[in-house]
Amino acid sequence: MKLKFKVQPYQTYAVDALADCFIGQPKSSGVSYRVDPGAKSFAPVAPQQIDLLGAERIEPIEAGFKNAELVVSAAQLLGNIQDVQRRQNLPLSAVQARDKHTGCTINLDVEMETGTGKTYCYIKSMFELNKRYGWSKFIVVVPSIAIREGVYKSLQITAEHFLESYDKKARFFIYNSKQLHNLESFSSDGGINVMVINVQAFAARGADQRRIYEELDDFQSRRPIDVIKANRPILFLDEPQKMEGAKTLASFSEFNPLMIVRYSATHKTEYNKIHRLDALDAYNQKLVKKISVRGITVKGLTGTNAYLFLQDIEVSTKSPVARVEMEIKQSSGIKRVMRKLGRNDNLYDLSGGLDQYKGFVVAEIDARIDTLSFTNGVELVAGEAVGNVDEAAMRRIQIRESVKAHFQKEMMLFSKGIKVLSLFFIDEVAKYRQYDATGESPGEYAQIFEEEYNAYLTDVMTLEDTPYNRYLKGIQVRQTHNGYFSIDKKSKRLVDPTVGKKATETDDVDAYDLILKDKERLLSFDEPVRFIFSHSALREGWDNPNVFVICTLKHSDNSISRRQEVGRGMRLSVNQQGDRMDDPATVHQINELTVVASESYKDFVGALQKDISESLSARPREATENYFKGKILQTPTGDVEVSAQLAKQIYKYLLKNDYTDDNDQITLTYHEAKKQEQLAELPVELQPYATQVFQLIDSVFSAAQMPEIGDDRKAKINPLNSNFEKKEFQALWNKINRKAAYTVHFESNELVGKCVAALDAELRVKPMQYVIERGSQLENASFDDMKSGSAFKIAESSTEKYNHSVHSAVKYDLIGNLAEDTQLTRSTIASILKDINVAVFSQYKTNPEDFIAKASTLINEQKATAIVEHIAYSPVDETHSSNIFTAEKPKDDFSKAFEAKHHVYDYVFTDSSIERKFVEELDASTEVVVYAKLPKSFFIPTPVGNYNPDWAIAFQEGKVKHVYFVAETKGSMSSMDLRAIEASKIACARKFFAKITSAQVRYDVVDGFGKLMELVK
Repeated sequence: MKLKFKVQPYQTYAVDALADCFIGQPKSSGVSYRVDPGAKSFAPVAPQQIDLLGAERIEPIEAGFKNAELVVSAAQLLGNIQDVQRRQNLPLSAVQARDKHTGCTINLDVEMETGTGKTYCYIKSMFELNKRYGWSKFIVVVPSIAIREGVYKSLQITAEHFLESYDKKARFFIYNSKQLHNLESFSSDGGINVMVINVQAFAARGADQRRIYEELDDFQSRRPIDVIKANRPILFLDEPQKMEGAKTLASFSEFNPLMIVRYSATHKTEYNKIHRLDALDAYNQKLVKKISVRGITVKGLTGTNAYLFLQDIEVSTKSPVARVEMEIKQSSGIKRVMRKLGRNDNLYDLSGGLDQYKGFVVAEIDARIDTLSFTNGVELVAGEAVGNVDEAAMRRIQIRESVKAHFQKEMMLFSKGIKVLSLFFIDEVAKYRQYDATGESPGEYAQIFEEEYNAYLTDVMTLEDTPYNRYLKGIQVRQTHNGYFSIDKKSKRLVDPTVGKKATETDDVDAYDLILKDKERLLSFDEPVRFIFSHSALREGWDNPNVFVICTLKHSDNSISRRQEVGRGMRLSVNQQGDRMDDPATVHQINELTVVASESYKDFVGALQKDISESLSARPREATENYFKGKILQTPTGDVEVSAQLAKQIYKYLLKNDYTDDNDQITLTYHEAKKQEQLAELPVELQPYATQVFQLIDSVFSAAQMPEIGDDRKAKINPLNSNFEKKEFQALWNKINRKAAYTVHFESNELVGKCVAALDAELRVKPMQYVIERGSQLENASFDDMKSGSAFKIAESSTEKYNHSVHSAVKYDLIGNLAEDTQLTRSTIASILKDINVAVFSQYKTNPEDFIAKASTLINEQKATAIVEHIAYSPVDETHSSNIFTAEKPKDDFSKAFEAKHHVYDYVFTDSSIERKFVEELDASTEVVVYAKLPKSFFIPTPVGNYNPDWAIAFQEGKVKHVYFVAETKGSMSSMDLRAIEASKIACARKFFAKITSAQVRYDVVDGFGKLMELVK
């Protein structure tokens, strides 16, 4: 695949901010100069090189092309910078900032959030500066090999894109002291030339690093730095905050730069800031992924070592169950295994009698708040672990949760052609790969990963032959993960990287082949690698747009901020065609980064928000009149400066509506009102500039602005989409969401008679059975055979019926049990039992449990048929809230989900092949505007239990007779094939909809899309 690039307005804005600083500078095609040819050659002089006077002829001068000097005056340059700052409402620079270390007088700062394409921006800036002013010599200085390789890769993959835009290609290379011929071309070529160099190549003390300052025999006795400085290059510093040592800064002066432009998300030292796109801007403009966190909380239990980890709560059609990892005694020892727990489960029994679980009986499982409670008072929330949670247990939990998060995202995104990647940061190679005399073997984390991957794969894999299942089956677990570390050139083994004193940078080149150089291949479904293990030192400088899960399997390190950890996955994803998934309507539904943290959600988010807040320190904190005065409002008709009068109006507006507090800080009330689109109306004078005024207010920092960081365990992975808001669906919903009460009047004698007849004809109780086995002891049986139970051989067996009365200590209340199961009175039940055949009733004593169960079913069926004729519904004032569409917990298994265009959710979960076929045809129909599979909590009360219809459908007006339809899908239309209770519920539903919607909504049962269209047309 090939990554595609398009012109993004926000990136063009950043490029123009730099280029506009030099308005007034004339364009020059490049100033030629004589390149230092180096030492003279002492080779014999050829005859043709002797002039007429017999003197040696001078060698032709080799021409170079350096950047033209700046012509605009210092005053004009400062004015340009202030104009650029003013239009972005940045603080105005009072002077042109000079760097005392480098001596450079032009120092410009561009702030761009990680993942928004700052590398793309400064590459495009080179083309723009060349187009406007003719400058052509650029040097990108980076703090590490990782960033250097990333920049070089960006130059490669954007070459054709910029050729289309500027009709030029740049010549670029990585500085290497042993490949100095590139410097010759850098100087002599008149086109755009870019040198990429890491700071260690000229600011370190090693012999190889000193070569740039030495006269070299293999470079005609010249110093490489002299050749470079003659070009008056423009320096672009990538991540300058990592290159702020005094000696490093001083070494920049050796390049004799025309100017220095610094690009970073977190500038430590600021000069003249000409552009800002910070974390808030990037998030609010949907230029980066949304972040969610899957935290793991470790809680201590006093006096016990009962290990428990609550992974999640599963909602089924019955009662919820908890997926819990616990210890179980097995023949081979105690092992930690995953178990599904239901109410009243006793962990002491399930564990095989481990004492630490005494008293752990499940009291309650609450799926609404993801909580598991035990009778001993212990309570766990999903993601919490208690007991003996050592580091090994924590790492296994993290890997398991990362695998689960990966599959959940992959199930959703595979059909969209988006490959999901997961990234594990570890602190030593041995945890991933080990070596001994026998060769190579998986490390601890690799082994755990393969175990957890296979376990989860077994859970999610279905027998259906779907494209996603075929994709999974084609990948072996050993193929789908890989480690990206340094490689020892002698042993060819993976090794820990060589890091600097602060253990934050690596100088190893060979760790980056697939994650950097072959980025496109890693994004393709043809490449089986989906899980990346990498060293925690490899942070800045490389990322991949399709990293959706990040897990840090390393010891806590305060030198690495949360922003650095999540930064590797913030870039918006691409599909198999290389298209960026940046549609504003769906960008954060698709682009959500999950961070699996080894701490609680609260702790991780707190630290991350602290990092983000600190990075926003340059933002104003107070919304005062003085702040607003003089700011620029950019309107379609031109820029408008905020006068003192307008500034006072803005200030009073905020004060009057409680949008600022006593300290002139923006309040939560403002942000909530804006989110709900309920902001108070602006004064008349401000209304023509409403959009720009609110943008100006938003530029003032407040805590309520912080990017929303979701709890991944509670995230709705199948959210409502814009179809839900369509007027057709809202109209349909308003017609069917009324609740109603029912009344039934019928004769008891009629019901008793029908029940007696049904019981006499159909009640057949299964008698108790027992099995008799006969066998004999084997000859020459050993002690082990005796111990294992294999010393006897079964010769024959027979099954016998026990037709006598069952004597049990259980006292059955036959009438009471039947009354409870059928919701009839005790007297009605007594009348039924009194009249049934004696032989039928005598079955009760042979199997009471079976008698009660079957008699209840038959009575309920007769009750259902008897009452339908007499039921009447009356609407009540209460309605079903639309919140039921978001309140129910979504399913995790997307392998069976259908990705829909007209449904109110992105995906439809079907319960049968009949439903699946129905949905496929429904979604493809041009007559259908919108439809919904109704949530379980939307039900119609009936005397035989609540009834939940399947579908609500709105059709195109004018194309069908019935615009609104509520449908129930069944495999057979024959009433003989429907159970009596089911048929009764459907009959009740007909009466319900006829009463509450009149003829506006049609309800019926269909066996497919064809029958549906028959009915509506």
